[in-house]
Amino acid sequence: MRTTRRCGILLHVTSLPSRYGIGDLGPEAYRFADFLHRAGQRIWQILPLVPTEALKGNSPYGSSSAFAGNPLLISPERLVEEGFLSRSDLSGAPRFPHGSVDYRRAAEFKERVLGEAWLRFSACRGSLQTDYEAFCRNERHWLEEYTLFSALRTLFGGKAWTRWPKEFHDRRIRALGPRVEEIAPLIAEEKFRQYLFFRQWRTLKDYCNGLGVSIMGDLPYYVHHDSADVWGNPSLFKLNEEGKPAFVSGVPPDYFSRTGQLWGNPVYDWDALRKSRYAWWVSRVRRNLKLFDLVRIDHCRGFVSYWEVPAKSRTAVRGKWVPAPARDFFRTLLRKVPQGSLVAEDLGFITPDVREVLDGFGLPGMRVLLFAFGSEYHAPHNHIERDFVYTGTHDNNTVRGWFEREAKGEEKDRLFAYLGGPVRSERVHEAMIRLALMSVAGTAIIPMQDLLGLGEKARMNVPAGKGSYWRWRLTPGQIDRRLEKWLFDMTKTYGR
Repeated sequence: MRTTRRCGILLHVTSLPSRYGIGDLGPEAYRFADFLHRAGQRIWQILPLVPTEALKGNSPYGSSSAFAGNPLLISPERLVEEGFLSRSDLSGAPRFPHGSVDYRRAAEFKERVLGEAWLRFSACRGSLQTDYEAFCRNERHWLEEYTLFSALRTLFGGKAWTRWPKEFHDRRIRALGPRVEEIAPLIAEEKFRQYLFFRQWRTLKDYCNGLGVSIMGDLPYYVHHDSADVWGNPSLFKLNEEGKPAFVSGVPPDYFSRTGQLWGNPVYDWDALRKSRYAWWVSRVRRNLKLFDLVRIDHCRGFVSYWEVPAKSRTAVRGKWVPAPARDFFRTLLRKVPQGSLVAEDLGFITPDVREVLDGFGLPGMRVLLFAFGSEYHAPHNHIERDFVYTGTHDNNTVRGWFEREAKGEEKDRLFAYLGGPVRSERVHEAMIRLALMSVAGTAIIPMQDLLGLGEKARMNVPAGKGSYWRWRLTPGQIDRRLEKWLFDMTKTYGR
């Protein structure tokens, strides 16, 4: 059977326009869904929706929870529509810049309005009380642990959990004693914020699905050490007696870095995970598939083998490859999730054993055109139907930025040979989009920055880079009818 041809756009929720400093689940999200529908797009790919923190660079890949939602993405306008706030509650909003996320001021403003929404709900819960209680009951398997972790972290001044009093970082929760009353309001308010987030997300996802647009989420392979996940499940990670990582994650030295990349996440204890039949991982994937129609699993090679570095190392050079039980894991997982719901991020250092596992289970992989003119694997003539083809990803430069700042002469020559002649930098994004859409790969995904033909300043992230990332945003009016028609025509031309 032939794979259904389709295409979509990669745009994280934070990158939407908004009056409140950061893209959210409000009116602009619905306008973007309408744009996707009119332009013939059938997938909206986003990045993880989990909580982010300034101390972790606001990265959605360094969260305090693998299950919770990010309250910064709650829409104030929707809270007014739903009766949690009055219009006057939003009158004191500061003037935020266009085109970039202002995390600090957005967080301050959202903290105020969410606090007001909680006070009103607590005083008169009304008809939504039943819905709220059902949410708390249905999500108890992660919600109790996460909200307790968040409350304790607040109680102890934001310190990492390994610096809490021993009875708390060892999870001897009965030791709370009389302090339980002190954190009970914090727990209740955080549950309410999670309720608001997932209530708004469910409504937006239903709207998208009603337009024929599927949502593709993103699931990071690793979790952050200072998270509810590691605190609540320490036996699933390689930790020392103090609860600190004995080994950390990274990737080995390569052409791009002589010292590799040291990510610093705790690595999994796959023996412990196997004994539980991977219950935590299965729960995590199934949870994501409740929120999204498709899920891209980041760093999928880690299920086959992962680069393990002694925790005190300053670089990734001293690491080693450690095998993981990939076949047993995927046999277990794929029996419990819908067929065709997972996509493997198979970029980076991919060895034949990784390719053999992913092919054996029929998992779609990724082909990236920014790599196509220096890597035979990503070259368009080697794509296959089950794969997802991208011009670039959130970790790459934009197409135009790559062409102007990174592409080597031989890469440009090969690109021009593919296109039948040279192309100017201001039109190279259109040429690359055509290559993606004409590919035999069943699904084509275009980052919004590439659709707009933006340069390097619009880049979303640099892996392991130092600087202000995750901030790029659309500006109001940047998507116009001309762009919409061009994308629709290209989608129709290439049978997607």
